[in-house]
Formats: sequence, C-alpha cells, structure tokens
Amino acid sequence: MANNKSLSYLVAWLVIMFLVAPSTASMEETVKLRVGVPKKEGFPEFVNVILDEDEHKYNVTGYCMDVFNAVLTILPFKVSLQIEAYDVNESTGTYDALVQQIPQKYDVMVGDITILAKRSKFVDFTLPYTESGVQMVVAARQGREQSMWTFVKPFSWDLWLSIVVMSMFIGSVILIMERNKQEVANSQQLSPIYFLWFPISQAVLPEREGVAKKCSRFVLMVWLLLAFVLMQSYTASLTTMMTVEQLQPSFLNVDDLRTGDYYVGYQTGSFVYDLLLHKLKFNASKLKAIGSISQYHQALKNGSRGGGVSAIVDELPYLKLFLQKYGSNYMISGPTYRAAGFGFAFARNSNLTTAFSRGILEVSESDKMDNIKAKYFGKIMNNGWQYQSDSSTTSSSSSSSPSSLTFHSFSGLFLITGIATLLALFVSETVIWRTPISMAKAYSRRYLFCTSSTSAQTHPTTDDDSIGK
Repeated sequence: MANNKSLSYLVAWLVIMFLVAPSTASMEETVKLRVGVPKKEGFPEFVNVILDEDEHKYNVTGYCMDVFNAVLTILPFKVSLQIEAYDVNESTGTYDALVQQIPQKYDVMVGDITILAKRSKFVDFTLPYTESGVQMVVAARQGREQSMWTFVKPFSWDLWLSIVVMSMFIGSVILIMERNKQEVANSQQLSPIYFLWFPISQAVLPEREGVAKKCSRFVLMVWLLLAFVLMQSYTASLTTMMTVEQLQPSFLNVDDLRTGDYYVGYQTGSFVYDLLLHKLKFNASKLKAIGSISQYHQALKNGSRGGGVSAIVDELPYLKLFLQKYGSNYMISGPTYRAAGFGFAFARNSNLTTAFSRGILEVSESDKMDNIKAKYFGKIMNNGWQYQSDSSTTSSSSSSSPSSLTFHSFSGLFLITGIATLLALFVSETVIWRTPISMAKAYSRRYLFCTSSTSAQTHPTTDDDSIGK
C-alpha cells in the first residue's frame, strides 16, 4: 500500500510539472510580433514613420508608439518587434482596411486607431489610452449678438419673477400698515397692479403718497436698498453685453452646415467620413478629405466659397492639437459624438489583448502617461491636455458671452428683505396680535380662575352643614 501511495504521488508530481513547464518556458521565451503602423502625411505627434534606408527598417515615433513601448516594459515576457508601415490615404487604403490586415499580415496594429464596433468584428481591441469623442471646429468671429430683447438678458427669468413677487409683497405689507392713512377701499387700489406700483411710487413720487408710520418707512428703505443693488447689477451686466466683444462660432451645429449646403472637412482615411455620411446625413459631394493640421487651417481660412471648408469634424485629440497651434482663430462648437478612443488591435481571441490592456492600465495610472503627453502635447492638466497658448484656451469654448444674473446671486439679499419686512409688520400691527392675546386671557379667566373660585365657595358650605347637624 505504501509503495502504491508513493507511486501515485510521483505520478501527480510529474503531471503538475508537465503542465507548469510549458507556461514557465513561455514566460522566458521572446514573443515575436509583426507590428503594423499607419503611415500618413499629417499628425506626426501621434504616429511618425520614417524609413531608414541604410538599415532597411522603419523608425516609428509619436505618442501612440511611446505608449506601446511603455507597455512593453511592464509585460512579464519579452517581445521582439518587426515593424511594417501601411500607407493610409484616400487612394490606397483606410484605417478600416488596415485593421483587416490582421492576422494575415500583422499581429498587432499600433497607431491612432479608433475602437469601433464594426472593426471589432475583425480584431480584438485593448482598453483605450486616449480620451474619446468627435466634435466640430469652425472659424471664430468677433461680434456682439444683439436683438430687440437684449435689455432683458442681464437678468434671468427667475430673477425677474422674484423681483415682481417681492415688489408685490412689499407693496401689500405697506398698504396693510398704512390702511388707516390711505384710501384703499375701492377695488382698483386693491388690485395686484396697485400692490406692485405702490412701493415704486413711494420711491419715485414720495410727495404724492407719503407713508406715515415709521415701520412703513423702514420697509420702504429696505426695498430701496434692494432696488439700488439690483439696478447697479443690471446696469453693469447690460453694459458688458452691449460693449464687450465676444467670440462667437460661425456655425452652432452640424444642422446649420447641412441645411446651408456648406463643405465639411474630415481627416483622410478616418471613420468620421462614415459618421458624416450615414449618421449626420451629409451629401458625399460636400465632404472633403484633409490630411494635416496646416491643411485644416488653410481649408478653414478659405471657406466653402474659396474652395475650402466651413468646418472640420474630427476626434478630440486631433482637434486639441489643432487648437494648440491655431486656437486664436477657431473654436469648438456643437455637440460631442461618442467614440471609444484609441486602442491597440490584436487578432481575435488573442491572449496578448488582456496582457496589453493590463499594461495600459498600469501606464495610465503612473507618471509615464503624463510624461508622454507632456513630450508631444505640452503641459498636462488634471483632465486632458493644456494648450500652450492662452488664446487657444479661450477659443476652445463654444462661446465667451457673459451669462445672465440668476436669483441665486441675490438670494441672500431677498432673504434679508423678506425677514426685515415681516419683522416690521409684526411690530407695526399690534392690533393683530392683541386679539388672540385677549382671547387667551379670557379663556384662562373663564376656565382656570373660575374653577379655583368655585372650589373656594364649596368648602364653607360644607362646614355650615356639619355645624347644623
């Protein structure tokens, strides 16, 4: 029995070593990868492919390649790379065609390749390592947007409504306190319009309808303080709206471009073409492929009438890079359309996808990712890239117009005014409080004092009866 048991342990140990040995050996072996990279004219900050004719190999630099190399240093196994370039242009191939070269020609694709659902039918993507989203860049124009209702824009609708309600409240309080001095019996004076007009008339025409009580004057002074602050704020806000030059986008959204029959640009070989054509319903004849940042600038500068375009639709990383250089003349406008960001592409069901995804997480959570971004795009903000020029920062927003003042900005002042008005009403109208006080006294005399007097009269009667008996 002992020999059989020892033999079984030996067999089990051999089986375990047989299973573990290949995996251990695979950890020590070097994994060879055929790496495909997109070669194109523009945006060398992301991928820049240069052919070394002496050594007959490609030297690849850029943000995407640096992230890939950073992930390689974290992997638990060694990797050797054989880099091949794939020309991306309007005539020879697109990013969709590049992805479909896996696994026949490449083992992995490294570059500014966006994760898309239709591409995932052919390859497996790692986790994204860039921010996502597709937006529109248009030319910025300076001007003041004015209309016949500009005078109401300094205040928001809730603030205007609060002013009307507070004026009616103060007017009604003053009329209550001055009811013995003012003739307010007729229905015209007791209308809501009169309540609203009364405090204003007291401030503008005090000689016509003077208030007599000191509490009424106190309430009127509190209302004048509120009106003074509001008038000064209104004047300052309206002056800003009428005089300050504001950056405005030449087009607010893609609907204006589509209905106006304008030309729209997109990056050569990008999936944005399908987005514009199928989802946003643009005419294919109105779409122009553009290959570099300088061409973006020139096309927008010329405009649709000059043979260029009126807007550029592209992914956020490219647009931010464009605004970093030409941000003083252009701005982002319109909604953001969803996109998953850049990722590395592997063959379907490849074990390397999971390993590289974990590596991307480690790089993203370390200082390596910040250093790579700073190398190619400038200083780093907490959430994205910071433009190196101050003018581009201001132009990246869709509008720099001053916003209207809201009720929240003056809520404290309204609260103080309301409390002061109620306190003055409480002090002034002693008659209102005299009636419930007198009723309480009468109630206490009737039930409390009457009960005690009744009990006092009952005891002597009992004593007389006992003496008689």
